[in-house]
Amino acid sequence: MATKSAKSAKKPNVSSEELMEHYRQMLLIRRFEEKAGQLYGMGLIGGFCHLYIGQEAVVVGLEAAADEGDKRVTSYRDHGHMLACGMDPNGVMAELTGREGGYSKGKGGSMHMFSKEKHFYGGHGIVGAQVPIGAGLAFADKYLGNDRVSFAYFGDGAANQGQVYETFNMASLWELPVIFVIENNQYAMGTSVQRASKTPDIYTRGLGFGIPGEAVDGMDVLAVKAAGEKAVAHCRAGKGPYILEMKTYRYRGHSMSDPAKYRTRDEVQKMREERDCIEQVRDMLLTGRHASEDELKAIDKDIKAIVNESAEFAKTSPEPALDELWTDIYAD
Repeated sequence: MATKSAKSAKKPNVSSEELMEHYRQMLLIRRFEEKAGQLYGMGLIGGFCHLYIGQEAVVVGLEAAADEGDKRVTSYRDHGHMLACGMDPNGVMAELTGREGGYSKGKGGSMHMFSKEKHFYGGHGIVGAQVPIGAGLAFADKYLGNDRVSFAYFGDGAANQGQVYETFNMASLWELPVIFVIENNQYAMGTSVQRASKTPDIYTRGLGFGIPGEAVDGMDVLAVKAAGEKAVAHCRAGKGPYILEMKTYRYRGHSMSDPAKYRTRDEVQKMREERDCIEQVRDMLLTGRHASEDELKAIDKDIKAIVNESAEFAKTSPEPALDELWTDIYAD
């Protein structure tokens, strides 16, 4: 189970409005990714496409703990992170389809999008490459003394990369305000974490560098938010980096081309039925009488309309002109 050995952090008190917003954000990511999967199957998205379905609580919970000006950088499984930090679904979907209206003008595709406005410093295709970049962002913030925090997301597979530990050492030595977020979705590219790591809790690897951390139930958006607030407070207090290992789970394969034969359908179905992050919040909204079935259906309808609009925008946006090959190579 994804929550094995995850600590049960004290959950924050949240208002009905906040709970509804968490639900809306996670549902937007889920519906967007489902649509992206459809477009990939239709041949409208080329190359690779790594979906975030199942992991929505991680980024939604952490964004709820972030402040304006905080930065984030992640891997190629990045669509959910973009939507959670407020990037326009139209621009994200257009980039997925390689169109001019995309965030990288159709030249980055699924794995490489950026938004200076939203302080999103990219999805990165090289495994673990974003981790030292995240530390670099934090170094800049400390140098400028602006009280900002950077979130560097990476997976359980990337946690075995050497550059991660070089970065841990530098971040700890220089007391950088960076939160290393390990999205442990149990299977990396296709190898169970039990077979790939002798360490049951990956966050403990930071202890050798003097970096504190904890394991968190990454299927519980309120537990994620609570842990995120603790980590952010640690960094803003000038105490250096912090590690959050999110015990989460992806329902789809590593990428759209992955048949995921390394696990059983029963395992995936059991997680969906018992631990789904969106259904947990839905149940809280209904049992706490924060929302009615009709209200939640209306939210789903609105979100489906947003996602359908993004797909239409992507389909009608032109492909980039050939002379775009020569732009954005060097900064002015």
